[in-house]
Amino acid sequence: MTSVILQSPAEGGPVTRTVLPSGLRVLSHAVPGFRTVTFGVWVGVGSRDEPPVHAGATHFLEHLLFKGTRRRDALEISAALDAVGGEMNAFTAKEYTCYYARVLDTDLPLAVDVICDMITSATLTDADVESERDVIDEEIAMHADETSDHIHDLFAEQLWPSHPLGRSITGTPETVEALSRAQIAGWYRDRYTPPNIVVSVAGNVDHADVVRLVTKAFEEHWVTAEATPAPVRIGGGPVPSAGGVEVHHRDVEQAHLVLGMPGIVRNDERRYAAGVLHGIVGGGMSSRLFQEVREKRGLAYSVFSFGSAFADAGMVGVYAGCLPKKAPEVLDVIRDQLAAVARDGITPDELLRGKGQLRGSVVMGLEDTGAKMTRIAKAELVYGELPPVDEILRRIDVVTLDDVATLAADLYAGAPALTVMGPFDDDAGFTL
Repeated sequence: MTSVILQSPAEGGPVTRTVLPSGLRVLSHAVPGFRTVTFGVWVGVGSRDEPPVHAGATHFLEHLLFKGTRRRDALEISAALDAVGGEMNAFTAKEYTCYYARVLDTDLPLAVDVICDMITSATLTDADVESERDVIDEEIAMHADETSDHIHDLFAEQLWPSHPLGRSITGTPETVEALSRAQIAGWYRDRYTPPNIVVSVAGNVDHADVVRLVTKAFEEHWVTAEATPAPVRIGGGPVPSAGGVEVHHRDVEQAHLVLGMPGIVRNDERRYAAGVLHGIVGGGMSSRLFQEVREKRGLAYSVFSFGSAFADAGMVGVYAGCLPKKAPEVLDVIRDQLAAVARDGITPDELLRGKGQLRGSVVMGLEDTGAKMTRIAKAELVYGELPPVDEILRRIDVVTLDDVATLAADLYAGAPALTVMGPFDDDAGFTL
């Protein structure tokens, strides 16, 4: 077992990496000026790894790990962190799952003990499975009611209809109902293994102490053979996408539109140009879409561009929420703006603003221990590199007008998909 310093103290304190004999990786970012610590356990499994019959299993399992272990019941798990003023939560994504806690630096041993106990020793009782099944059904229903969020799930399903990336992370009421305790337990046993786990800590910590705490927490529960860490996820080839128009009838006061198309994959070198492009098109109050849709025409309260990237696929698009009667005009303006950027590129002033916005979001987004913890975990688990912040800023600075123009022409020329939600009939007349 050896420890390697990945970065010098230039960004507060060293980022250090240790691989345990079991293949479990431990990373820490020491930030001596902070009195808090954020501790996270990241598992390299997400909803895209599920076969269709198990859709929602990863998210279901995330819920169940809070229900009890061999040492603690659900109340004792939550009370342990509440008693020291800590925060604890988890989330499931399409390519990974994370459990984390934020505590005072002196309470790090407790956070490590509680989170690792959940990871290694969840009981997954029949009673807990059945009670949490109802909770997840409520979560799915609640998300469906949050139309401005739900439309993004519908858009992903439309863009990638035959791929796991297009499925909802939570699964559907039908797939959740069909999941058995044995299936969920098997998913837990097969996927929650040391080579597939990254422990990430940021704050006022000493790396040797973190390694000692994590080693003790895992070795007490898991007897494992020596292994090497799982490699960074590599895409399995192009993900087929679909275009067209889908209209989802909802009796709501506001119409929701998402117009989008395939984007770039996660490690594409053009991702910095993409960040600049998104800022210019719809990333702030000075963006083209905000100015044209809201400020000049008053057509919508909310309009923005977005991009998502995975190991082997990506998407880009624009969301707008507006009065139903204004939806056709909003859509026309969005299409005109995307076409203009694809055809004519951007101006030098826009390039400067886009770079400045992206630089600011990178630096200011790392001002707390949770963000620092997430950064080093994703670098290990999904990116395979941890560039210093100064290097990221350099990569942003070298983006040129031609870089953005070429990327815009490539992206916005893709076959578009339009997802519409509102009080419309199926033949509402929306076209591409």
